[in-house]
Amino acid sequence: MKADLFALLGAADAGMEVTENYAMLPAASVAGFYLAHPQSRYFAVGKIGEDQLADFAQRSGLSLDEVRRRLAPNL
Repeated sequence: MKADLFALLGAADAGMEVTENYAMLPAASVAGFYLAHPQSRYFAVGKIGEDQLADFAQRSGLSLDEVRRRLAPNL
């Protein structure tokens, strides 16, 4: 989602970009979804299984290989 987020926010106008592997440049860049609500709780995404990977690929319309590449740190 980084590429879509960066395009939506016009990050290139601020000198930020994502590489083909979705690393952010400059390295000090930060991106995320933050929800402001008194009952909101933040969490880290842990390892995901092959079933979750396949489901996400199907729902996002991306190939399994592309999703695997994008989510490699969570596999």
